[in-house]
Amino acid sequence: MSDQGPVVEGQVPDPARWRILVVLLVTMFMSLIGVSIVNVVLPSIQSGLGASQSDIQWVLSGYALTFGVVLVAAGRAGDVFGRGALFIAGVVVFTLSSVAAGLAPDPLSLNIARFIQGVGSGLINPQVLGMIQQYFRRRERGRAYGAMGTMVGFSVAIGPLLGGVLIAWLGSETGWRATFLVNVPVGIAVIVLALVWFPRPLFARVPNTVRQPVARAVGEVGAARRSRKIADLDPVGSILLGVGVLALLLPFVQGRQSPWVWWLLPGGLAVIAGWVRWERNYTARGRSPMVDLRLFGIRSFTFGTLIAGLYFVGITSVWVLVAIYVQDGQGFSALDAGLLGLPAALCAAVSSHLAGLRIMEYGRKIVIFGILSALFGLLASIVVIELHAAGYVGLWWLLPTLAFIGIAQGAIIAPNQALTMLEVPESASGSAGGVMQTGQRIGTAVGIAMMTGIFFATLRATAWDTAMSVGLASIAVVVLATLLVALADQRRRTRGTPAPRT
Repeated sequence: MSDQGPVVEGQVPDPARWRILVVLLVTMFMSLIGVSIVNVVLPSIQSGLGASQSDIQWVLSGYALTFGVVLVAAGRAGDVFGRGALFIAGVVVFTLSSVAAGLAPDPLSLNIARFIQGVGSGLINPQVLGMIQQYFRRRERGRAYGAMGTMVGFSVAIGPLLGGVLIAWLGSETGWRATFLVNVPVGIAVIVLALVWFPRPLFARVPNTVRQPVARAVGEVGAARRSRKIADLDPVGSILLGVGVLALLLPFVQGRQSPWVWWLLPGGLAVIAGWVRWERNYTARGRSPMVDLRLFGIRSFTFGTLIAGLYFVGITSVWVLVAIYVQDGQGFSALDAGLLGLPAALCAAVSSHLAGLRIMEYGRKIVIFGILSALFGLLASIVVIELHAAGYVGLWWLLPTLAFIGIAQGAIIAPNQALTMLEVPESASGSAGGVMQTGQRIGTAVGIAMMTGIFFATLRATAWDTAMSVGLASIAVVVLATLLVALADQRRRTRGTPAPRT
């Protein structure tokens, strides 16, 4: 038996799958680094464009909002119309908007470009998960997710370092623009490689003598097929979910600047409840819903989505707090702040690769190990900060403690995605991946709002070191809750509880 499992009809491994994976991973890195690289260049953007604090907040939140809103709809569109075309469209949108962001003459232009950039990233990410599900099986799928986890870990930790290097090398004004423009050659290369390496439609390989009569036959049913595909997209469900996710995200990303937006939160929950009701009725009428809610009957998918959401509530705030603490509180440069994350990035790459090789063998145990590593890294970082406050050690002692969080990144994110998607039918993998990633985006928005809120509330009453310790301790509480969910899933797996399929 090969790594792909037994070869059966319709499951013959595509010889181009590893080249496809290279294209997917480079694109994932490009899109995710668009989130992490901005954190350290915000002061340069503010001074370069004369932007207000609200403008700067929208540089972060505009991308996050549109990214989170379009994920599920984009995943469903990929399931229906084909993932390759949606993927290339997303890369085109992301690349063009990166040009617009890098050349923006004022804060409004920059924020419009960031909104569009988030749309491009939202189109890309579900197709990546869907194509990994489509082209890889068994152990090879674990390796593919492991490679993806390496890219995710690098993008989170290398982004701030790259931003700091560009600022130090090119200066404040040119440096922040370069953080967006570096995406352009990568995007162009990805588009070219995707057009060359992605499998062509079978129809394009049919001889002309056969193609013409087939084309006439297709023409006779084309209108019916197009209308069916439009119906399969479930436009009402797409709009309801998009509005609901937007209403849930907006208070957490703009609540401090505009307190009135918190009134949207109960409305968002009501819209999500209406979306669930619509999807159930849509399914009962024999139609194909945007998200088949029976996916949540798959225990591995439900547990994995919950683990991902909780973990992102906690751990993604670490790098935001570190950037604020060492730059604003301790006087570090943007480059120094980025260097603090370098060992974590390297550890994430190694642990993700090793986890990908063993995920099908050890399963949820690898995720549990990663969560324990994150807890140790958080508690050890608190110890270093308190010793620094007492004058015993320097802040560079955070390098090894944050490295444990890097190990956690590699052992949790991609392995959990592999386990979450393991039993999801390939035909629904795009929408399922969109659901999981939407949970991550909501978790990120909620977590950053909560943890930075706790940090600044503590800072108003105490010193920088105490505020940082309290912030990390709050993150540790959420990570501990994630551990409890992972242990519950492991106990279910140990008992052999079957996971029903859709």
